Amino acid sequence: MKLHHIGVVVPNMQDSLGELKRFMDFQSISLPMPVGTRKVNVCFLKIGEPFLELIEPTSPDSTISDFAQNGGGIHHLCFEVSDIEKEVDAMVRKGAVLLVAPEKGFDDRKIAFIDLNLSNTNCGLIEFLEAKK
Repeated sequence: MKLHHIGVVVPNMQDSLGELKRFMDFQSISLPMPVGTRKVNVCFLKIGEPFLELIEPTSPDSTISDFAQNGGGIHHLCFEVSDIEKEVDAMVRKGAVLLVAPEKGFDDRKIAFIDLNLSNTNCGLIEFLEAKK
């Protein structure tokens, strides 16, 4: 398991990208990619490891629309794993709550979301990303 990216919700990807580029030089910026199952567009910014992911809702009923309307911000940590079902099952057995079962995400790779149910740390939303095969 390795940290792949930090997900940041933004109300408007192009506006946010323009702001960030004023302050940082990115090694690469991916084209925005739709993730239909989540009703979002994502864009990956490389500035070393891990990536920074900008997440923009594409529909008012996207699960992140309210968060984006309130200004957005850091949303989740994403870990790349070799066997997504195995990792999700292990976390659930330890008490995590499965929010989104493994499904097709960006780049034709499986993603899943879990809540670690942390009471002392406010960063419990975790995304798993299945490694490219």
